[in-house]
Amino acid sequence: MTKQFTGLPEDADLRRADSLAREIFSDVANKWALLIIEALGERTLRFSELRAEVEGVSHKMLTQNLRMLERNGLVDRKVHPTVPPRVEYTLTVPGRALRATVDGMCGWTQQYLGHIEDARRRFLA
Repeated sequence: MTKQFTGLPEDADLRRADSLAREIFSDVANKWALLIIEALGERTLRFSELRAEVEGVSHKMLTQNLRMLERNGLVDRKVHPTVPPRVEYTLTVPGRALRATVDGMCGWTQQYLGHIEDARRRFLA
């Protein structure tokens, strides 16, 4: 069930299980959504182009995540009246703002990848 924003502080409290903020956080904090946001960047891509950019994503998962991102106002979907229809996806202003956070996470991953690999080896030893 989709929650509605009432303007109350509890709507924005990530610690509350019933908050709108937690629902949104849960929606966008998954690997496919983050990878889709990163892949779109400043570009407009078709579904097939996105699927090629996000290696390993299934047709079903890409569709579900694009719909969720569109529902949350992070992705704009434009259907061109051609045969067959051409559908393009672009990040919205809030989607581009979230991309800055995703870029930071990608940078963090690259910066600490060696450290994490070392920690994993020590953990298994």
